[in-house]
Amino acid sequence: MCALALLLALPLTAAAENWPGFRGPTGQGHSTETGLPQQWSPTNHVAWKTAIPGQGWSSPIVWGGRVFVTTTKENGTKCHVLCLDAGVGKILWDKPVFEQVPLRKEGKNSYATPTPTTDGERIYAAFGDGSIAAVTFDGSVVWTNREVPFYSRHGLGASPLLHGGLLIQAYDGSQRVKEAGQYPNNSPDEKTGWLIPWEQALIVALDVKTGRRVWTGRRGKSRIAHASPIVLREGGQEQLLSIAGDVVQGFDFKTGERLWSVHCQGESPVPSPVTGDGLIFAGSGFEKPTVRGIRAGGQGDATATPIAWEQRKGVPNQASLLYAKPHLYAVTDGGVVTCYQGGTGNILWQERVGGTFSASPLLAGGKIYFLNEAGETTVLAVGSEFKIVSKNSLGEKTQASMAASDGRLFIRTEKNLFCIAAPLEK
Repeated sequence: MCALALLLALPLTAAAENWPGFRGPTGQGHSTETGLPQQWSPTNHVAWKTAIPGQGWSSPIVWGGRVFVTTTKENGTKCHVLCLDAGVGKILWDKPVFEQVPLRKEGKNSYATPTPTTDGERIYAAFGDGSIAAVTFDGSVVWTNREVPFYSRHGLGASPLLHGGLLIQAYDGSQRVKEAGQYPNNSPDEKTGWLIPWEQALIVALDVKTGRRVWTGRRGKSRIAHASPIVLREGGQEQLLSIAGDVVQGFDFKTGERLWSVHCQGESPVPSPVTGDGLIFAGSGFEKPTVRGIRAGGQGDATATPIAWEQRKGVPNQASLLYAKPHLYAVTDGGVVTCYQGGTGNILWQERVGGTFSASPLLAGGKIYFLNEAGETTVLAVGSEFKIVSKNSLGEKTQASMAASDGRLFIRTEKNLFCIAAPLEK
């Protein structure tokens, strides 16, 4: 039996790290996996390749030997959750959860862009109109919540977060209009929430068991965004860290109360924040692209004093940041990777790796994986010097971020889901 066939025949190990949501266990793109593949091609180290029906740019998640993705069918109207066997790639079930009315979105967005999340009992999936479904591991729908009539000129991009029995979804939209205009000739109504700040953005927490709303957080003045929230751990306490247009904010997990807010001008931020060594790292999106290091522990309207540094070079518009102590990494839409000194924002190196980027990077085993839209992954060594370990192409369009579990990488392309596995040692 060849090495790859033997690998396929082996069950996933119990010690494998699960990848339960967008950017993994911490939401920051960090994997504890060792021995992940560093070289592959369409004909080499592909354990399996499975066609995914419909359209969607949600990233895959992995739990207990199963892979989950979302998709929409029939021009975005029918919303589905899919479960695959992580060992062989077989689709175990394809569950329709509800129908939606597709509204305006940006060309790079889809009607199934938010990455689902799981607690090992259910999969929680959000779709373009803001509706959320909870599905069991055998494909049964437990509940749906369609209370938020979400609209955004760009569509929905933020992924939900699971924490403490709550499912938390950020709704950073804009004023709904009957017919979208052509930029820059948009009406004031259409610009509201998008180019003009408003106070209608919500963060909603649902009870994972029932789907009922527990609390609603309010940002105050903010604008459209697509960044996914994460957990901020500081001083032995936990807060919800969430960013939107013009703001970086902390919320109380129990009540949804806004604890602090830092003004960071920028419309439509997509990259999700990351944290490390007492700092929050966030990009402010379009209009005034800036990467900032923000001191954690602020209170109230802490606009000026918490900002430790600002950097205008190398700012990503799509891909999230990645922190690997003591360095911060970013990749621009145009394929320029920047390594910053995390504590100061000073640039240590800046190099072009090639391609256009939407997917967020992944850190594992001292390597960083940067996946571009052409399906090529550049693997770099972590450190203060630029060093390419490998370049690996699948030759298919992708915008989703990769997942890592049990020594394997899972990459969603426009039509397929790939499982990349290193060969067994002889």
